[in-house]
Amino acid sequence: MNTPIIQNLDLVAQGKVRDIYAIDQDHILLVTSDRMSAFDVVLPDPIPNKGEVLTQLSLFWFEQTENIVANHLSNNFMLEDLIQNQSEIDYFKKRSMVVKRLHPLPIEAVVRGYLIGSGWKDYQANGSVCGIELEDNLQMAAQLPEPIYTPATKAEFGEHDENITYETTVDILGEDLANRVRN
Repeated sequence: MNTPIIQNLDLVAQGKVRDIYAIDQDHILLVTSDRMSAFDVVLPDPIPNKGEVLTQLSLFWFEQTENIVANHLSNNFMLEDLIQNQSEIDYFKKRSMVVKRLHPLPIEAVVRGYLIGSGWKDYQANGSVCGIELEDNLQMAAQLPEPIYTPATKAEFGEHDENITYETTVDILGEDLANRVRN
């Protein structure tokens, strides 16, 4: 997977791009690797320093929006308190965040402005995306008249996300939460 393992923390999950280590029952260490994922596939060649760049961008935007929306960042632990090995500290410092342990929603909220990727595949198969009928004869990457909400399942590592209808989202999340996610 091209990312060193932190020796003294429990690796509890490894996604396509991020690794999750347990700190305690309320906090985790979220590490962004240099792995590259496209269309739910981890590509063989990592991008050097990608994890650092993504983490620093995330931290920047969390800081910029902290007065607008709550986020999961926590300052309860410093990396130096969690890792004893200096070479591990040096490697993970710019690519990791201590965050509150939350329960993620089992869906992805995707808004599409263009007919591309899995949306294009769905359209080719049945003329719709996530149950939303689209006009005939659209071309790949066509701009849609207005953005559409196209939820998907959140697949486990090695699996592919699956586009679902809004009604299926309601079945999974309940009507109130599905509506909040969509809007």
